[in-house]
Amino acid sequence: LSEVFLRRGMNVVVADIEAAALERALEALGQLGGKVIGVVTDVTRPDSVDNLAEKAFEAFNGVHIVCNNAGVGIKEAQRRLWTLTENDWAWGYNVNVMGVVNGIRAFVPRMLEAGDSGHIVNTSSGNGGLTSLPTTPIYASSKAAVTSLTEVLHYQFLMDGAPLQAHLLFPGPHLVNTNILASERNRPQALRDDNTPAGYLSMAELARSSGVDFQLTEPMEVAETCMAGIENDQFWILPPSDRQDSKVRERTASILARSNPDLPTG
Repeated sequence: LSEVFLRRGMNVVVADIEAAALERALEALGQLGGKVIGVVTDVTRPDSVDNLAEKAFEAFNGVHIVCNNAGVGIKEAQRRLWTLTENDWAWGYNVNVMGVVNGIRAFVPRMLEAGDSGHIVNTSSGNGGLTSLPTTPIYASSKAAVTSLTEVLHYQFLMDGAPLQAHLLFPGPHLVNTNILASERNRPQALRDDNTPAGYLSMAELARSSGVDFQLTEPMEVAETCMAGIENDQFWILPPSDRQDSKVRERTASILARSNPDLPTG
């Protein structure tokens, strides 16, 4: 996303909880030219996200696109929902849901006060945001929450005649080639459990467990799709996928028929 924005002549503020990772990103992005700064940020802490907003407005006198994109995966795919711990739920929701809420709360009032047009892009997932895999209860339900709160944000912008557009980004159409499986490294010590089982080591292993076809979408594909959605004022930034569309139709048909859903397939 940062690369795409820089190539379009935008100023960019990058946030990450890891200072070293942020420095590596800034070094790589600096090769593209343009103005880019980094702010170490913990999206689970309102004060940290407030600081991010403050630094962004100070640096560039305005913000026009906010991407609430931080997300983590829990080591849950080999476990049942009722065995997941309070710490598992707290960490997953603190990042995946409250991280988005904190981003909205920190940036939207300042953007509204400035009066310029702008965009809030919240990253959901086809898993939970549209239909749910039975192997990821925390992740799927957290992304369902992101879909719901972004719809509400969109409606409230319309109610107020605000110059802002909400967007719901569904990365895909396949599993995205990210390091989300390694996100446990940033899990706070207070929310760790000694008995947490080992997680999957690769996207391929995760795909096999979840019963989905193993194909990868690269992050740059997602970024280009996102940019096109912003430029076209699309709320649903959802790449074409016959498989995903079929699953959404099946779920909708089940709801309208008041029928018990079947186990999802591939």
